[in-house]
Amino acid sequence: MNKILILVALTLFLKPIFPVVDYVVNYDYIRTVLCENKAKPELKCNGKCQLMKSLAKESEEEKPINSDKKSNIKQEVEVLFFQIIKSLIVKKIYFQKTTTISDNYSNLYSHLSSCLVFHPPTFIS
Repeated sequence: MNKILILVALTLFLKPIFPVVDYVVNYDYIRTVLCENKAKPELKCNGKCQLMKSLAKESEEEKPINSDKKSNIKQEVEVLFFQIIKSLIVKKIYFQKTTTISDNYSNLYSHLSSCLVFHPPTFIS
């Protein structure tokens, strides 16, 4: 199965080379019979005109059937989604005024004062 698949792939990849191979194999026949410039030997065509025709025919066959330029144009469309954001309304909050200050203040702050400087441990090996 793999050999058949490889053979088909090679055939597809080498398809543009077939007219050149045909020209090389049938060189004498193309040069003497099919050449259009047999009467003009100074051009030294030797059947190259026939090769160019067969290469042009192969390239035409490779083009897609629908070759409209309009259908080949790729268009980009940008879609923009948006949502209207309502403006932020700041409302004032009124607190009740308190005239008495509470006397129950608690000092929860503590500080350790030390003059020691941290030194990393030393290892003696």
